[in-house]
Amino acid sequence: MRSLNLCLFLLIGCLFSQIHASADAIFYESFDEAFEGSWIVSEKEDYSGEWKHSKSEGHDDYGLLVSQQARKYAIVKELEKPVELKDGTVVLQFEVRLQNGLECGGAYLKYLRPQEAGWTAKGFDNESPYSIMFGPDKCGATNKVHFILKHKNPKSGEYVEHHLKFPPTVPSDKLTHVYTAVIKPDNELVILVDGEEKKKANFLSSEDFEPALIPAKTIPDPDDKKPEDWDERAQIPDPEATKPEDWDEDAPMEILDEEAEKPEGWLEDEPEEIDDPEAVKPEDWDDEEDGEWEAPKIDNPKCEDAPGCGEWRRPLKRNPAYKGKWHAPLIDNPAYKGIWKPQEIPNPDYFELEKPNFEPIAAIGIEIWTMQDGILFDNVLIASDEKTATEIRDTTWKPKFKVEEEKQKAEEQAAGSDGLSGIQKTVFDVLYKIADLPFLGDHKDKVLEVIEKAEKQPNITIGVIVSIVVVIFSVLLKLLFGGKKATKKVNVAPAKKEEEESKAAEGEEEEKEEKSEDAAAAGAVPRRKTRRDN
Repeated sequence: MRSLNLCLFLLIGCLFSQIHASADAIFYESFDEAFEGSWIVSEKEDYSGEWKHSKSEGHDDYGLLVSQQARKYAIVKELEKPVELKDGTVVLQFEVRLQNGLECGGAYLKYLRPQEAGWTAKGFDNESPYSIMFGPDKCGATNKVHFILKHKNPKSGEYVEHHLKFPPTVPSDKLTHVYTAVIKPDNELVILVDGEEKKKANFLSSEDFEPALIPAKTIPDPDDKKPEDWDERAQIPDPEATKPEDWDEDAPMEILDEEAEKPEGWLEDEPEEIDDPEAVKPEDWDDEEDGEWEAPKIDNPKCEDAPGCGEWRRPLKRNPAYKGKWHAPLIDNPAYKGIWKPQEIPNPDYFELEKPNFEPIAAIGIEIWTMQDGILFDNVLIASDEKTATEIRDTTWKPKFKVEEEKQKAEEQAAGSDGLSGIQKTVFDVLYKIADLPFLGDHKDKVLEVIEKAEKQPNITIGVIVSIVVVIFSVLLKLLFGGKKATKKVNVAPAKKEEEESKAAEGEEEEKEEKSEDAAAAGAVPRRKTRRDN
C-alpha cells in the first residue's frame, strides 16, 4: 500500500510538473488530441504523404506520424500571435522517433515568418519563407542536426540562409530523441540532443556560420590583375648545370642476365598446356557451322613438378649502366615573388551588427521528403526559458527513452554474440562523436560516410577505426606543420636517384613491357596460361 501511494504521488507530481511547465510555455503541442482542425495539411499536389495521429510504439503516448514511405509531407500550425526572437531567451524543442530508422530523409521543423511574407497554410511548401529551420536530416554523406537562420541583409534587403558550421550528428537508432535549440540575448546559440549540450555557437562569428552574418571588411580586388613578369616558381632547373659526359640516356633499363643458367630438370620438349584427354566432341557439333572442333587445353601435368616447360630463355636483370633521362637539379628561384594574390579593398557590402535581425515566428511547419515511414513527431515546444524546456524533457521524453533503452538492451542481449551488438553500438556512438570534432573541417562528411558504411557492415568496424585515426592524425599534422615545405633538390649521383630513374623511365615503358614478356617466358618459373578455349 505504501509503494502504491508513493507511485501515485510521483505520478501526480509528474503530471503537475508537466501542466505547470506547459502553462509557462509560449507554445506547446503534445498531440494528446487529434491534430485535425488544429494543424493544417498542405493541399499542394506534391505533398501526398498521409499524416496520422498515432501512438509511439510501446507507449500510450500519441504523436504526429509520417505513415508512408517515399513521400513528401507538409503540415503547418499557426500560432495565436507571433513570437519575437529579438529580446530575451527563446527555446525551440521537439521530440522525434525514427521508428523504422532513417536512411534518407529529413525530420526537421520550420519556424515560419508571418504570412505577410507571402504564404498560406493550405499552400505551405518548400518556398514558404521561414525564420529558422531546425532538426535532424540524414541522407548519404549528410548526417546533421540542421540549424539554419534565414537573415535579411540590411544593405541588399535579400534573405540569406546562414548554416550552422559543424552541427551535431543524428543519433543512429530507433529511440525517441529530443532536440533543443536555445537562442540567447547575448547572440549565443546552444544545441542540445537529449538534454546534453552538443554545440555552442555565436550568431555573429564567421567561425560558426556559413556564410557569416557579418560580411568581411575587405575583399580581393576583382579588378586587380597579376603582372605578366610575376614569377610564382619557388624552384627552377639550375641553368649552369650540365649533363655529365658519361651519362648515357639511351642505356636500356634491363639487359639479359648472361650469368643465368637453365635450371636442372627444365622440360624444354614439353608444352605448358596440352589437349584435355577427357574432352569429347559434342554430338551436336557441326563442323560446317561451328568450325573444326578442338579439344580444350589444360595445364600439362608433367610441368607441375618441374621447374618449367617449353623453350628456356635467359631472364632479364637491371642494367647497372642505366641512368635514364638527365634533368638539371632544381635550385631556389632568385626571381621568385611568392604566390600572387589580388590586393584587398574595402568591401562595399560590409555592414555591422550588434545582434541578428531575427524575423518573428508566426507558425510551425513540417515540410520534409523522406524514404522512410514511422517518423513520429511529439511535444513541440516554444518557451522563454530553459527551465520550462528541461521540465518538459524530464516529464515527457525521459520516461519513454528509458523504457525504449531497456528494451533495446534486452533485444541486443537476446541476439547473442556475447553482447557484441551492444559493444558495436557503443563504438559507433563514439565514432559519431569523433566526427563532430570541429577541427576535422571539410573531412567531416567523408568520415561520416565511412561510419555509415561500417554500420551496414559491422565486420569492418576495426578497419574503419584505423581509417579515422589516420585521417585525424593527418589533419593534426597539417594543422601543426602546415603541410610539406618545398625542399631544395641536391645534385647527387644519378645512379642512386631511384625516384628520378623511375620517372625518367616512363618514356621507355613500351620497351620494358616487351622485354618483361620475354622475361616471363624465360624465368626460372614461367608464367602459366590460365585461359582455356572451349
